[in-house]
Order: sequence, then C-alpha cells, then structure tokens
Amino acid sequence: MMETRTLNNGLTIPVLGFGVFQIWDQEECEQVVLEALNAGYRLIDTAAVYYNEEAVGRAIKKSGIPREEITITTKLWVTDASYEGAYKAYERSLQKLGVDYIDIFLIHQPYNDYYGAWRAMEELYDAGKVKAIGVSNFSTGRLTDLILNHRIKPVINQIEQHPYRQQKKQRETGTHFDVATEAWSPFNQGKDGIFDEPVLKELAEKYNKTVPQIILRWQTQLGIITIPKSVHVDRMKQNIAIFDFQLSEEELTLIEQLDQAPESTGPREHRTLVENLHNISIDQANK
Repeated sequence: MMETRTLNNGLTIPVLGFGVFQIWDQEECEQVVLEALNAGYRLIDTAAVYYNEEAVGRAIKKSGIPREEITITTKLWVTDASYEGAYKAYERSLQKLGVDYIDIFLIHQPYNDYYGAWRAMEELYDAGKVKAIGVSNFSTGRLTDLILNHRIKPVINQIEQHPYRQQKKQRETGTHFDVATEAWSPFNQGKDGIFDEPVLKELAEKYNKTVPQIILRWQTQLGIITIPKSVHVDRMKQNIAIFDFQLSEEELTLIEQLDQAPESTGPREHRTLVENLHNISIDQANK
C-alpha cells in the first residue's frame, strides 16, 4: 500500500511518484504515463522544459482516474523566472496539461529573477490556482535565503539524491525548515556502477528485491519523496512494490556509508552550467 507524506501546508501526497524527464517522444510519454497510472502511481512529475506536459495531460485524461486523485508537479523554467514570467508560464503549463489547477508548482533552477517568480507563485497559491509551491535544485544557502525573505516557504526542494550523493546537509536544512526533500535521479541514472554496488546487491538478495527497490525503500524510510523514471512496465511495477518490507537501522547505516559527497550543500554550480541553462528555451519544442 502506498505511503504518503503530508507537506508543510497540509497537502498529502504519495512518497513515490513517476518522473518523465528525457521522455522526449510525445506518443511514448503519453503511453508510459498511462501505464504508470495503471500501475498505481498517483504522483506525476513533469516540467515546462521537459517538453511533454501535453502528453502527460492526455494520459491523465485517458486514464479515467479522477483528477483529484492525481498529484501533478510541473516546473517554472529559468527563462520565465520573473514576476510576470511566472504568471505566463503557469497559464501555459495549465493549457498544455489540460487541467484546471496545478497541484505542485516548482521553480526549476535558482537563477534569473526567482524572487519575483516566487512572489507571483505565492499569489497563485493564495488564489487557489496551485495547491502548493516549491523549488528544485536549490542549495542550502539559496533555500535558506528564499525562506527568510518571503511570506510562504516551499513545501519541497527537489534535488539530486541517491546512495552516492546523499545530500545530508540539504536534508538537514529541509528538516529544520519543514521543507520536504524530493529526489530526482534516485538511481544516479545507472552511472558509476550503482546497480552493481555490493552492499545494495546483498540487501537485494536478502529481501528478494531489485537494487532499485532497495534504493527507493531506503529513500522513503528516510522520509524522502522520490520520483523514479522508467519506460518499461515491469520496472514501473517493481519500483512501486517497495512497501512490503523494511530495512533495519543497521542496513540504513550501511547504505549511508556509500555517500561519495558527504560535504555537499547542493547542486554542482559552475559558470558553464549556468550559462547553458540560460540558453535553453522552453519554446524550442515548438520550432
């Protein structure tokens, strides 16, 4: 049975959702989201810059599942990070998704005029046009600064988080401010041999689970919301079947020792990354 998490504004959402990053083909995206919904997922994570909001919206309609039973997250891109831009981006995402409201609206990256964007998002929340607002890829410092200078604090900070990059300092900051941590790339995109990690393989064998299932269970037991992605139905079903076992405290500690970036306070920020993010236009898909 799916576990849930109540966010700091009272909104309750599943602790495990389905992400659609890099599912560029529209027909494929629509199909995999529909399959994910049929498999039991009720938290769907997309973004303007993923170029697939329309496909997500079509799948939700086609599923026949009542709208109120599905939590939709989408994100505001860097080029729209301003007071006026946030309003325009909200309306565009609403139209593409084909819905009357957005459940969770996130600032995708902490660049451009994200202070102005946050003020607009506060107003959207006050007006009931979004059920919750949050951020993505905010470092400990930027998250703290945003909270200290605004009326409404984020419900979520969505960050890269997996056994090799555990983001303990960011999670501690989130706990301090009652901001939930949500993990993107929970499997490290399969890199650095994570699926062959001996500790994870031994736990998978012990519990008759897959390594991805061990990772997802570890995250959810830590109180982390997680959004794995797969285009394969069998893996979707495996990823959601993680609530019938419990890792011990000793096993959680074993996984904790796998962290390869224990001093990390957030995203790897450097000049070329920020320049590249500013050069990505959400209008590219329409050209």
